[in-house]
Amino acid sequence: MSICGGASRLIRPWTQVLLVAFCPIVAGAASRPEPPPNLSQEHQHPSGVFTFRTPSDWVVAASPKDPNALEAGGGGLLVRFLFRQGENGYDSLHVDCMLERLAEEKEQAPTVKYEYDFLSGLLGERRVLDSAFIVTYLKPIAGYSQWRQRNVTLVGMGSSLCAISYAPAPVWKKSKSVRALLDAVLSSVVFK
Repeated sequence: MSICGGASRLIRPWTQVLLVAFCPIVAGAASRPEPPPNLSQEHQHPSGVFTFRTPSDWVVAASPKDPNALEAGGGGLLVRFLFRQGENGYDSLHVDCMLERLAEEKEQAPTVKYEYDFLSGLLGERRVLDSAFIVTYLKPIAGYSQWRQRNVTLVGMGSSLCAISYAPAPVWKKSKSVRALLDAVLSSVVFK
């Protein structure tokens, strides 16, 4: 089942905001974003529980920080998939995943600027939390001090997944194609 396939199972009307944010193809034609890029490469997590898609020039590798994580990136963008067997407490897992940063805590400014936080709902049989914010790093990473981070946590059906996207904040803000690309990669997750 695709993450976007659970639209009919939303439990609260306001969670449609989450669905539109996570699965932009559901939005009305007037608010439709730029068409997503061609995600020609399909990748399967070693657990076999889910797959996701990326552009052909992206590199996918195990995370050096966590053996249960895969990192996919290209063009200065990164998506990290943190997978756990079992159904972790989704709010506590979401908080832990929000602390998955590009640098250690001592290399970050003490505050973050939230775009939105803890939007919740259901997609299929999985509970979902979604947060997005700007992190300022004391030393630039790939030439940028401010990075937009989006965390989407899905828990249910015997597994827990955090999908985390990272983009330089100025690039995210100015580029519709970057926003479309990251949304497309996040919404390409399909559970087996």
